[in-house]
Amino acid sequence: MNGAALIGLLFSPLAGLMAFLITYQEYSRHFPDRSVAIRRALEAGIVAAIFFGALSLGLALLLPRMLG
Repeated sequence: MNGAALIGLLFSPLAGLMAFLITYQEYSRHFPDRSVAIRRALEAGIVAAIFFGALSLGLALLLPRMLG
C-alpha cells in the first residue's frame, strides 16, 4: 500500500505540471492578457494534481481490501 501511495503522490505533481503546460498553451492563444491564461492554467494544474493524488491514495487504500 505504501509503495502505491508513494508512487501516486510522486507522479501527481507531474500530472499537475503537464496539465498546467497544456492548458497554458491553449489559453495563451485565446486570452490576450497573459495573467488570465496563467491563472486559469494554474487552476487546472492544481485540480489535476489534487485529483490524481486523491485517486492514487484511494486506490492504495481500496485495492488491498478488494484483493485480499
